Amino acid sequence: MYYKKYGFTDMQVSAIGLGTMRYDDEDITAGRLEKCAEIPLYAFEKGINYFDSAPFYCQDKSEEITGIAISQLKRDKIYVSSKTSFYAIGEEISRDTFRRRLETSLTRLKVDYLDFYHLWCLLSLESYEEQMDALYGFFEEAKNEGIVKNIVFSSHMQGKEIENVIESNKFKGMLIGYNPLNYRFRQSGIELAYEKGMGVVAMNPLGGGLIPQNPLAFEYLTQGTDLNVAQAALRFVASHKEITITLAGCTTKEHVDDAVKAVEGLKEYKSSEIVAQYVDKGMSFNNLCTGCDYCKGCPVNISIPKFMDSYNEKILGGNDFEVKDRILYHWGVKIEDASKCIACKMCEKQCTQHPPIIERLKEIAKIV
Repeated sequence: MYYKKYGFTDMQVSAIGLGTMRYDDEDITAGRLEKCAEIPLYAFEKGINYFDSAPFYCQDKSEEITGIAISQLKRDKIYVSSKTSFYAIGEEISRDTFRRRLETSLTRLKVDYLDFYHLWCLLSLESYEEQMDALYGFFEEAKNEGIVKNIVFSSHMQGKEIENVIESNKFKGMLIGYNPLNYRFRQSGIELAYEKGMGVVAMNPLGGGLIPQNPLAFEYLTQGTDLNVAQAALRFVASHKEITITLAGCTTKEHVDDAVKAVEGLKEYKSSEIVAQYVDKGMSFNNLCTGCDYCKGCPVNISIPKFMDSYNEKILGGNDFEVKDRILYHWGVKIEDASKCIACKMCEKQCTQHPPIIERLKEIAKIV
């Protein structure tokens, strides 16, 4: 395993971290949590020492599963993170509700402290300011008590917006979506964070599965390597000097092996050098659906994530027939449901990628 120093700290963390939102859904439904816990245990065997979890992942079992695993490991050999926000607390915001959520995470993860605790779901500067005003004081209190070692944040904002958060000097590190599709939109953010001595953790390095699902479109990433597309995409992210940890969501041990292979013999480059290398290759845009599901909760019950996933076929060079085929036969959704949209824009406000969801639904509704 290749290791990097976390910002200006002395923490040596694995270049690949385990993202714990991809445990096997069938095993979770069947209550086979011990079987799921084999994944983080195997990841540790392969040299991964950073485990990223959160409430609600994997039917709200992610922290519990991860806790089963890390309770069998030496605590000082691993780094554990979790998250909280308005949405995670889900009650009137107060010190007591914050502490209940934090203590729930500690209990599930079977640890006495978190190495990293994220101010979560910063979707805009407005949401950042609201959450800072309401929650940051509680984070500081928990840090002073030693149950949180490092206060960090998680965001899907673009680079220029992220810079505002970084300039507050309130955080030791950050977690952001970063991959071969959106890197130009996040580049300035990771550069400033690196300059400030922050650790940078990259989530969504495979674009929510879009990259390995479209190997021909992303074959350019593999040129000059013996890697497959998924491995090459992970290496693309991990090779950034400014990025400390690249999270890989793993369902199987083979996924762990893929992720570990991606950083074998890793060479680091400045983001500006990487952009220069890839600027004329493949695609780099921020309007693909990455499957984060933040757009769920449509008031007229449109399955927006399924429609947006299907629309990706068109963006990636497909046609209306391929969009229709994915809606009907992959997702089992009726195309006419798209016409139910009332243009309330709730989905667009919640989406982390900010594509024109309403316009896309209108396009889909016209497919016959």
